[in-house]
Amino acid sequence: MTAKTSETKHGLRARPAATTASGGHRARRTTFDGGDARFTEVVALIEAARGRAYQAVNAELIAHYWELGEYVSRKIASAEWGDGVVEELAADLTRRYPSVRGYTRPNLFRMRQFYEAYRSNRKVSPLVRLLPWTHHLIILSQAKPVETRAFYILAAIKERWPKRALERQIRSGAVLREAQATKNVSPAVRQTHPTAIDEFKNAYNVEFLGLAAEHSEADLHGALLRNLGRFLTELGRDFCFVGSQYPIQVGNQDFAIDLVFFHRGLQCLVAFELKVDRFKPADLGQLSF
Repeated sequence: MTAKTSETKHGLRARPAATTASGGHRARRTTFDGGDARFTEVVALIEAARGRAYQAVNAELIAHYWELGEYVSRKIASAEWGDGVVEELAADLTRRYPSVRGYTRPNLFRMRQFYEAYRSNRKVSPLVRLLPWTHHLIILSQAKPVETRAFYILAAIKERWPKRALERQIRSGAVLREAQATKNVSPAVRQTHPTAIDEFKNAYNVEFLGLAAEHSEADLHGALLRNLGRFLTELGRDFCFVGSQYPIQVGNQDFAIDLVFFHRGLQCLVAFELKVDRFKPADLGQLSF
């Protein structure tokens, strides 16, 4: 699978949706969720506010768990508390806050583990509030070395992975693929898009396609389209699908690019040429228009 970027500038002119008149009144336009299309912007404001509220609540919750973890860690480190005292604390908090499920004995020890895992990491510790507690539990339980945990925290924040995507990335060894990959970026791309090297991978995990060991480029192409949502998650959050077998004309010749995406961060188109064999320099020539 090879990719090529090319700058694009385009303008889109929106044409209003047609409406019909009956009795002097325009027909009501609806959105996909059945709402009135006139109020779409108001709904967007509400949803944005809800998102910010959720992020604020999550940040406070994670900060609270960090503080509790720090407190329990210091008490145990100074030999003031043992496991039995933590169990008594959990029982006391459960009596005081019966509707809150987060103060169980196992969770209090997870808070301690959470604090101790990142307290010395100046790069990661300020960022832990940006992930939900469920993500932290997944990383703590499934990624052991400190460096590996830091990688998944930073990647999950950058790519906004939901918990299932995070688990899949850990199972497939994303940290190893990133460490082993040598990214090949042309001088032209480095000059026009200096940050491009951080946006692309040399290896993409597409095990979710369920392809047989022996498969054709057509099989790969079709499977990617059928699993486009998961493929976009693997590519990264800034990729937007543009088209398949995308037609272009160079001179008097017509060509079709296997897959074309738009990258919002780089503000350019990204062309994918799919191959099932080992990469050969000649393959790149297919994108050298």
